[in-house]
Amino acid sequence: MTDTAPPSGKTSSFGFRDVDAKEKVQLVRGVFDSVASSYDLMNDLMSGGVHRLWKDAAAAKLNPRPGETILDVAGGTGDMARRYSKMARAAQTRRGGPGPSNPDASVFVLDYNAEMIMAGVQKGGEPEMSWSVGDAMALPMPDASVDAYSISFGIRNVADIPQALREARRVLKPGGRFLCLEFSRPTASAIRKAYDAWSFHAIPRIGGWVAGDRESYQYLVESIRRFPDQSTFKSMIESAGFSRVTVTNLSGGVAAIHHGWAI
Repeated sequence: MTDTAPPSGKTSSFGFRDVDAKEKVQLVRGVFDSVASSYDLMNDLMSGGVHRLWKDAAAAKLNPRPGETILDVAGGTGDMARRYSKMARAAQTRRGGPGPSNPDASVFVLDYNAEMIMAGVQKGGEPEMSWSVGDAMALPMPDASVDAYSISFGIRNVADIPQALREARRVLKPGGRFLCLEFSRPTASAIRKAYDAWSFHAIPRIGGWVAGDRESYQYLVESIRRFPDQSTFKSMIESAGFSRVTVTNLSGGVAAIHHGWAI
């Protein structure tokens, strides 16, 4: 595992608190140590299952292909990687099946939290998948070695988001694809009010009942509110060196897909 701590004195948000960036790394690890075993069930309960549709849309946007190397950062329990593997294999079948000119994809699941990786391994994977523990801010991959990079519902937990974006750009091959699926800013005030009422009042309670950990889910709700809006995050991705960055709002902006190219 590559563990690169942020510079001393740099601050980062942990929910509604600003903490030393080094401290955030440890605090976030504690959150996911606590929620790993109930993470997938809680996603269904918190979103009414809608997160599955968001993930389907994001995977379709990434458009995995046979023979590609795909890196799924903060991939945890493997939801996205399973989608990528199945889609790449389906494309391979449409092209006549595996062979020297139509090889298998390689889908690497990387997460900072070993408990999340263990939960994913226990769920089972696909033949294209491999699992490792590593740091989004210091990826254990060579320069220009990856065809596609994705991070889903994970980048807001990184202590230094610009550094994670620079690392994504570093490991992507020329012409490689970047995709981030993340909670975002609802575009209509009515949706925003309903979403705030649900997330601040219901989600921590559900976390307490199901996962036995109200505080971790309070943090997750607060972290969503502290995350930059769609336009601001788009600018951050462009500043990291990506081109043709687009934003696709899902469920009225409750979540959003940011997509860009390493050109």
